[in-house]
Amino acid sequence: MDLSIIIVNWQTKNLLKKCLESIFRYGKNVDYELIIIDNNSTDSSKEFLLGFTHDKSSVILNNQNNGFAKAVNQGIRLANGRYILLLNPDIEIKENTLRKMIDFMEENPKVGIVGGKILNPDGSIQLSVRKFPDLISQIFVLLKLHHFFKNFLPIKRYFALDFDYRKTQEVEQVMGSFFMIRKKVIDEVGQFDENFFLWFEEVDFCKRVKNKGWQIFYYPETEVIHQKAGSFSQVSPFKNQWQFNKSLLYYFKKNHSFLSYLILLIISPFSLILSAIVSIFPLIRKFKKL
Repeated sequence: MDLSIIIVNWQTKNLLKKCLESIFRYGKNVDYELIIIDNNSTDSSKEFLLGFTHDKSSVILNNQNNGFAKAVNQGIRLANGRYILLLNPDIEIKENTLRKMIDFMEENPKVGIVGGKILNPDGSIQLSVRKFPDLISQIFVLLKLHHFFKNFLPIKRYFALDFDYRKTQEVEQVMGSFFMIRKKVIDEVGQFDENFFLWFEEVDFCKRVKNKGWQIFYYPETEVIHQKAGSFSQVSPFKNQWQFNKSLLYYFKKNHSFLSYLILLIISPFSLILSAIVSIFPLIRKFKKL
């Protein structure tokens, strides 16, 4: 089998249906299987998946949300494909996307991971390539300063703001929403680290893959449309920030010096305060309307 497509769903039934429709429409020239994991949705996703039937498909309905990495690993353990595609449910693939991704991997045996061009619904480029996180850039991100100092070199470097999305090229990491992995790579480096509930699990995986000598590529000849934050938008900014901080701290504890981890640990509460303020503003506006 060419490809195992793993989709982790949480509270995005309508987007998931569009995602599946795009696969059925544009995946006919690929031998693929579908593995869908639902992380205890309450939006009728479970009911939809209970009635879902498709050749070569598996559905897992979790009774609790144990995070993205753990759900992905559930899918990986069922996968039979030579390649594994992690696909967010808020993604719609375009014509020949899957075939082109597989062909690229076939022609480049040293490539362990590949990501394609990700478009916003309006057709504009969505930034999907970054460098690995360093201390200075993450201090700015935690304190929300990256919104005001986009030309500051560590910020420009981390977000790869000068990256040319028209060119095929080797990169450090690609966005996990559209993320093809060579199965051989997983056999060599292991599955995703389940200590990450959400955020940074694919960054950590890319780093491990790079450390083993595999290449990671961005390949713009393939395109998908990403609605962006289909699940995240249903969670408060404070809760998202708390989970982001937790994952960032674990990533640095695992991959950087203890001093770097300690500095971010000290700064982390300030980012939570900023997010709490952002969360309160909509409540204040709602109160004024009463």
